Order: sequence, then C-alpha cells, then structure tokens
Amino acid sequence: MCGIIGVVGKNKAESLLLEGLRRLEYRGYDSAGIATLVNEKIDKRRASGKISNLSNLLKENPLSGSIGIAHTRWATHGAPNENNAHPHANDKVAIVHNGIIENYIEIREELISKGHKFYTETDSEVIVHLISNFIDDGLDNISAVRKSIKRLEGAFALGILLAGNEDILIAARQDSPLAIGYGKDEMYLGSDALALAPLTDRIVYLENKDMAVIRSDGIKIFDENMKVISREETKTLMSGKSVEKGGFKHYMLKEIHEQPTVIGETLKSFIDPHDRNIVFPKMDFDFEKIKKLTIIACGTSSYAAMVAKNWFEKYADIPTEVDIASEYRYRSHAHVENEGVIVISQSGETADTLAALNNAKKRKLKTLAIINVIESSISRIADASVLTLAGPEIGVASTKAFTTQLATLACLVLYASDIRKTMSKEAVVKLVEDLLELPALTAEVLSVDKSLNKIAHQLKNVKDVLYVGRGISFPIALEGALKLKEISYIHAEAYAAGELKHGPIALVDEGVPVVALAPSDDLFSKTASNIEEVYARGAKIILISDKEGIEKLSKTAHVALEIPNSNAFILPILYSIPVQMLAYHTAVAKGTDVDQPRNLAKSVTVE
Repeated sequence: MCGIIGVVGKNKAESLLLEGLRRLEYRGYDSAGIATLVNEKIDKRRASGKISNLSNLLKENPLSGSIGIAHTRWATHGAPNENNAHPHANDKVAIVHNGIIENYIEIREELISKGHKFYTETDSEVIVHLISNFIDDGLDNISAVRKSIKRLEGAFALGILLAGNEDILIAARQDSPLAIGYGKDEMYLGSDALALAPLTDRIVYLENKDMAVIRSDGIKIFDENMKVISREETKTLMSGKSVEKGGFKHYMLKEIHEQPTVIGETLKSFIDPHDRNIVFPKMDFDFEKIKKLTIIACGTSSYAAMVAKNWFEKYADIPTEVDIASEYRYRSHAHVENEGVIVISQSGETADTLAALNNAKKRKLKTLAIINVIESSISRIADASVLTLAGPEIGVASTKAFTTQLATLACLVLYASDIRKTMSKEAVVKLVEDLLELPALTAEVLSVDKSLNKIAHQLKNVKDVLYVGRGISFPIALEGALKLKEISYIHAEAYAAGELKHGPIALVDEGVPVVALAPSDDLFSKTASNIEEVYARGAKIILISDKEGIEKLSKTAHVALEIPNSNAFILPILYSIPVQMLAYHTAVAKGTDVDQPRNLAKSVTVE
C-alpha cells in the first residue's frame, strides 16, 4: 500500500521527507520520490526500487527547499519504473496520491481534448492536469484544488504542492487516511502516523472529504462545503503502537475503515483502466490447461476460498475443491491430470498452508499463492504468486486482508475466464466495472457502523448466535460467526440456510439471535422462507440485506442493516463488512481484548 509524507517549515525538507519514507517501507513499494519547491518552482527526484536508490540519487543531485512531498509507490496499473513513480508534476502542480480514481479515463480524455499531454500510465496524473486546467481558467489555487477534488470519483489521499506558494501544502482525503502533525514552526503530513512519529507527538486526523491548507504555523481545515472546521488534536507517544491506530480505538476498527482504500489499491494492481481488462504478470500457472482446481487455506482465508469456488465454477467453468490446509496434508489424493493448486495465506508463513503447499509440490502439481507479504516462505515456494495490497494488518481478527483476498480472487477468476473463453469480452468488462465500484460501495457500507452499538449491547449477554446464508452468502455467514467467536468469545455457528430444518433449527428459541444474510439475489425467496421458519420459533432476526429485501422481510426483522444494491458478483465483499463491524462492536460492549483475543495469534507458524 502506497505511502505519503509531506513537510512545510523553515528547515531543509529533503532529509525529513527521506526519513519519513523509510518509516513507510514496511508497507511494501517498488519506487519512491520527493518533490520540493525551490525559488517557487517545482523540482523532483524519483527512483525505482528501494529508497536507498532515491537516497543515492539525492546525494548526487540534492533538493533544496523547506516545503515538499514524498511518496512510496506499489505499482498498480503502470509499470514499476521511475516514470510512473510519484510525485507527478508539471510546472504548476505536484501531487502524491494514494487510492484509485474511478473516473480517470473520462477526465483524461476531456483534458487531452483541451491540449493536455500525459506522460505516465497512472490514474494519478489526471489530478495534476485537472488542477492546472482550473488554474488556467482563472481560479485561484485553493479553489482550483477544491473544484478538482469534487470531480474525482473513488478513494484518495492527496498531498499537493503549488508553484509560487512556498508556504502552502494542501491535503485532501476521501475514504483514504491522512494525518497532519504539529511541529515547532513546521507542519507535517502523512498517510501513516508511524511516518510522523520521529517528527511530532501532536497529530490531527482528517475526516472524510476534508481538505486542509497547511502552513508552517498551523492548519486550516475545510469540510466538503468549504466551511472552516476544527478536528481534535491527539497526543501520541513518539514511537508507541498507538500512533499506528490512526486515531481509532483499536487496530481492528482502523483496518475495517481502511477497506475502501486497500480494496481500491488491490483492484488497481490487476485492472487495466483503459479497456477494463484484467492483467496479471506472466506466471507459471496456465489456467487454460487446468482441468481441476484445489484451493487450500486456513480459517478466514478458507472462507475466501469457498467464495472463489463458486466463482471459478460459475464464470471460468473449472471444477473446484476447497481444502482446509491442516486436513489436506494428511489424506490421500486421487490423481487428476492437470490439477492446479491455489494456496491462500495473509502472512505467507502459515504452517499448515505451507506444509500443504509442499505436499502439492511433491506431487508435481502447479501451484499459485495468494499472499499479503511478498517475500514470505509461501511466495518463494509456489510456482507463481499474487500479492494482495492490504498492507500490514495488526488486529488478529482478519478484516481488510480477507476482503482484499476476495478482490484478488475475483480478478483471478475473470482473468481465468478470459483465457478459457468461458465468458464474452462484454460480460467480463461488465463485471470489471462492478469491481471498480467496490471502493465507493464499501465506503457506503461503513455508514451502518452507527447502527451497531445498540445491537451489540443486546448481543453481549447472549450465549449463542446463529448465522445463516445461502449460496455465495454462506461463506460470509461462516466468516461472521468466526469473527464473533474470535473477539467476543460468544458461541456462534453458521449454517447454509436450507440446512436449518435438518437439525440446527432445534437450537432456536427466544434467546437465540439469528444473523441472516439475505441479498436480493436469485436465492432470496428461499432464504426468506428459512428466515420465516426461525422467526416463527421466536428468534430475533438481525437482517442484513438491501432496500428491497428489507422491505419484503420488514415484519420478521428485529433490526435491519441496509447494504447498497449491487451485482451478485461483488456481494460477498460488501456483506463481509457488516459482519466484521457487528463482531467488533459486540466485543467492545463486552470489554474483551479486540486486537489480541485470547489464545490466538496473527500468524500461525506452528502446527
């Protein structure tokens, strides 16, 4: 996940920015760059590869100036080279950008028609030209930035330099985090407060759709209507872990709220925005030849695998099996010609998954790893690797790592279907466009957060909770039950809704809440019948559905959480978020240790 650092003050900016970039290295990156204002003109240095390459470049050709912005980039669309590295700049504007601009092509084509020339393959460059265009139209700098921001669709965090303004750094955010730090006669900007830790212990976190004008002696923050507002200053420990929480009470909550950004970053890494193609690097895993897939994972990742099974069989016409890693390695396997194995692990070090991968390798099966740590053991052993861009996940209960796994698998399925010619080009493009809506839709889903405190206080005293879903919603019901168990220690079980009458309905009485995932898909009427069955037996229904589904089940729902209506393809990702938040708020209401629940570890590296 990309990183941003900025500074405006009296001291030389270069060294402060370089140190900030080093603090952001843990995120993973393939290029880095710095821009400053020198004699009111923009000057920049960029380098591919490690920050040490940029440091060496600066030793040979240093940057002066006391105001600047810097960035670490993980290549999404656009090759990982110096030309595509941030900052992007022309003679008027320099920017660093985290996120995804969904209407990038539309803006780019409009600006090209006005004579603007583009030099990179990135979506970020349109921001430079858009701001410059409004300045050319006669707007003052701040108005030009504000008008540009209103044109952008998607998730973004921005640091902006404007030529001729050596005392102003502008920041803006939409569904992507930004922090501002106070120094002595100096101010700082960071996408990650950890990057600011050596510089200050006084932090302000911008809220969604805020824009800030930062000067060396303070900041002025505007809301989306350009009304001047204040945001609470937070005192942090210089190197304490609390700095990394971004103003949130827990890492888990922070990571839940990072999902619009990291899903967007992940999708950008696989989607060519020009023609809506799915693009993966050439890899030693040929979907055209595969006759059967086995997906191997543990815990939350195994539920991502179950969703992927549905997708691979429906869209790519590949028979697919899901195996729990700890079981896979200890049983016999029938030989299938041209079987492929996909392993999923957030850390890339999960012991059972690693052992299962080694088992598959011994049987000479082609293997593909989906991981969140590029230099992990699993990545090194598998024939091919695909990286999710969740960034570091501190909370033990996985949230953003899970949804980026789903986003990655969705892209992989469409890639496979294109290679195997199981879908028309038009159908693939349509589903890609649905995927591109995810950052905005996930941000919208986060708004149900406000409804959950009351529900959580009702749940905290129960002993059992049932989760139900059908089809592709069933794995998300399993994930919801796991989350509740992990962090609140309440016994929870998930069932395919049609299985209730085959035994589990005996558990239902007035003391058992039932969380029902019921999107208005082709299985809605069946799920609705199952919900009616448990409602008739006294269960309190916590309904998660869209507007249409909620209207149809309004008489049975004790409480309803509304999810935006969308294509069935992306529903598992959207419905993951409310079950995460329900578990989180219930654990907070109970007073358990949300980030480090008992008996659990983030990465299980022993059997």
